[in-house]
Amino acid sequence: MDKQRYIGLMSGTSMDGVDAVLVSMKGSQWHRAEAHSFLPYSGRLKQELLNLQNTGINELHRSMILAQELSLLYAEAVDLLLQQTHLQPANITALGCHGQTIRHAPENGYSIQLVNLPLLAEKTGIFTIGDFRSRDIASGGQGAPLVPAFHQAVFQHPDETRVLLNIGGIANISILPPSQPAFGFDTGPGNMLMDAWVQYHFQQPYDKNGTVAQKGNLIPSLLNKLLSHPYFALPHPKSTGRELFSLNWLQTHLSGSENIYDVQRTLLEYTAITITDAIQRTAPSAGNVYVCGGGVYNPPLINRLSNLLPEHTALQSTDSLHLNPQWVEAAAFAWLAACWITRTPSAPHHATGADKPCILGAGHYA
Repeated sequence: MDKQRYIGLMSGTSMDGVDAVLVSMKGSQWHRAEAHSFLPYSGRLKQELLNLQNTGINELHRSMILAQELSLLYAEAVDLLLQQTHLQPANITALGCHGQTIRHAPENGYSIQLVNLPLLAEKTGIFTIGDFRSRDIASGGQGAPLVPAFHQAVFQHPDETRVLLNIGGIANISILPPSQPAFGFDTGPGNMLMDAWVQYHFQQPYDKNGTVAQKGNLIPSLLNKLLSHPYFALPHPKSTGRELFSLNWLQTHLSGSENIYDVQRTLLEYTAITITDAIQRTAPSAGNVYVCGGGVYNPPLINRLSNLLPEHTALQSTDSLHLNPQWVEAAAFAWLAACWITRTPSAPHHATGADKPCILGAGHYA
């Protein structure tokens, strides 16, 4: 079978920008990731997206305008990727776009990802597939996480249990037992609270190399308060977002007299403990944990994860599995687009809690 090329687009809860990844497939079978492009969000765009996390005046109009702006940025990322690879739109079978999550409320039967899919198809000239979460939610699922099925297709090993750990704004894990269906869930905050704290106090987009956290000391009382959040006691499948773990929520646990470096160090520990606790509860025999997402570039966080995991569990980047850690999530949506084209059920229902596997997404002709 000849290979086909797909492009996946992902903009996650960190809201730092859009990743575009070109992949090749043979039908619904993964071949490889070939190229990547990234375009950052402006500070204004990120703030306007953050403002939509809560109800506000004229939010329907604002969301539609932002969906158009995002779609034009997504189209730019696709165009940049095509230029880099010397390809034309006609060389791409389909484009899979996640969109930007602004509300995730599966308990109310919806999850909103901003994107104007017809506009994206029009601007790229490529058949465009999106709205991946709605079908899973309609079948009783959380609509998240969507990537365990991709992780299973690409990374499952016949002889060992593996864990794929994505540390984006929210952290999530995929448990890949040998010869069994994958499952997974959101463990809680990844980079989101750490990013929000340094943005608020230092006007920096994130804590580069964890330098702010390294200057602080742990605040045990604050850590214990944060760990008491009821989300962590919920059974999986489960998913979360800014609706639960926001800067405003964090500030309700602060007196205002804390050292800002100490708070950042405590948030790093919070992320590390909630991730490793989730792994040890659900995959105690895992021999390897493979990390992707922006958190892989935070050395103090990676060191704490390594120290907290049992000795028999090795922590390494997905680079060791031949997929750049920054490419993984966007590549997943290229794979989901291929599944839509080939009519292959792709919903990871063991991870989301849906009643059955479904073909995810809705297509728009260019």
